[in-house]
Amino acid sequence: MATRTEPSILVNNLVKKYAGITAVNEVSFKVAKGEIIGFLGPNGAGKSTTMRILTGFIPATSGWASVCGIDVARYPERIKRHVGYMPENNPLPEDMRVIEYLKLRGRLKEIPRRRLRSRLDEVLEVCDLKRAQRRIIGTLSKGYRQRVGIADSILAEPEVIIMDEPTIGLDPHQIVMIRDLIASLRGKMSILISSHILPEIEMTCDRVVIINGGRIVAANTPENLRREFIPEKTYIVEVKGPPHGISTALERAGLDLSVDLLPSGNDNGFITARLSTESEEELGEKITDALLAGRRFRLRSLKRIESTLEEVFMAATKRSWDVIMPDPKPKSNRGNNGGAARRESSVEAD
Repeated sequence: MATRTEPSILVNNLVKKYAGITAVNEVSFKVAKGEIIGFLGPNGAGKSTTMRILTGFIPATSGWASVCGIDVARYPERIKRHVGYMPENNPLPEDMRVIEYLKLRGRLKEIPRRRLRSRLDEVLEVCDLKRAQRRIIGTLSKGYRQRVGIADSILAEPEVIIMDEPTIGLDPHQIVMIRDLIASLRGKMSILISSHILPEIEMTCDRVVIINGGRIVAANTPENLRREFIPEKTYIVEVKGPPHGISTALERAGLDLSVDLLPSGNDNGFITARLSTESEEELGEKITDALLAGRRFRLRSLKRIESTLEEVFMAATKRSWDVIMPDPKPKSNRGNNGGAARRESSVEAD
């Protein structure tokens, strides 16, 4: 009989209120062992608050959360032994050397002395900090400081890593290095990571959780979220032939696609068109056959365009705001209500 594996993080109906303002509103999700989860949302959505609750830094108003099977509310100190946390504004001592700081952190994390030396070597190697280990932290670039923060978070080999914007302020080269470092931890540690660099999240994470207005508005793999929020498939085709014959050729082949002609710069008579459909079927080969039938078209290229995670994120957050704040319905302009309706219209126009 198969045994069930306890999730590394389990959150159930978590609520956090500040002075009557609900920052986190009945949030529920889980992170499996060894899984990397992207935690996304606009500024003020509740990401950092949720992460701080999970690390035991602040209590929830209501709801329940566990880390490695330990109740966060009842045992916040025990939680810290199982979690490596890297906050958004990574606090580092400016006057300490990298190796000195990591040794100090290793002792605070109660790593046995006989293990600490070898573990420091491993972490310095993984985070590419060996050449910088004797440098004073205050002289390091932003990218190196972020690596020091990650080294600190993984030093005690915790089961769970929580990172709040680990790539903020980094250049593209540094972002790639941090992404590869995080990806190298897959399967070894469970990771919950928030970031506004959505392409990095998509390349690194197994699943994505999107929060907006304190609520979870979407949670799934990037591919499944595309199907849910942007079901339309798009193809870009370059052909030489009669522009308005594209629709006819597709219809004759029984293909239901909308056709939009795009500016092509009059490239030797070739035209560019966007073909869109909500069909789940892969239509690339059928589109090619339809355009080449009858030899009316010369095909230069056909490619399918994938929706980006940014587009999914915008669609998910927009849907949630449409539910929270639906468009006001115009009032009927009848009888004595006409003046009120006109006043309301003038306010809405502002």
